[in-house]
Amino acid sequence: MKNANGIEIYENLKEIVNHEHSCLVVWDVQNGLVSRIYNKTEFIANIKYLVNALRGKIPVVYTFITPAAKEFRSSWSYYAMMKRFGVNDPAKLPDFMAKGSNDRNILQDIAPQEDDIILDKPTASIFIGTYFEQMMKNRNINTLIFTGIATEIGVESSARDAANRGFYPVIAEDCVSSMDKDAHGRSLENMRKMFICENSKIIIENINV
Repeated sequence: MKNANGIEIYENLKEIVNHEHSCLVVWDVQNGLVSRIYNKTEFIANIKYLVNALRGKIPVVYTFITPAAKEFRSSWSYYAMMKRFGVNDPAKLPDFMAKGSNDRNILQDIAPQEDDIILDKPTASIFIGTYFEQMMKNRNINTLIFTGIATEIGVESSARDAANRGFYPVIAEDCVSSMDKDAHGRSLENMRKMFICENSKIIIENINV
């Protein structure tokens, strides 16, 4: 570890993912998304292994897609959703991730446990419209280990936002996925240049407990 002007700077993965200042983020691993990713079987096995290995050692935060009420959504939100679902009338949009629907439920294989944190969020950033950043500061957490769906949307967006706010973003690259294999690959290529991207087994080996 180095020190610059009183600021501690981590030098290796073991220091970065030390259990005393790390948190695992399970991003939108909901049935409605898991059912559509390109590598479902492999992804489920990998993320189940990671969550089980880290639970009890570091905090685990699950995010839920929770759109704003229809009358308070932005024009851009409607535009993007209409494009995504291939409709030309907002009235034809499906009730995406509706509360109470099976699509919205977290995958049973990695269902949240009693001490895990469940976070409703309305955007593709874990920081916008939530109290996540304050929670992390209250626990003196400065490393965020990202997993989930979709790599090129909420995972990359949240990792970029995390870096901009001074957190160390770590991507468990075999525990992120997407409906679009090519977009997933391009996103990982981008993130490897900017953040820390490692296999889940290597992350587990370096957690200091």
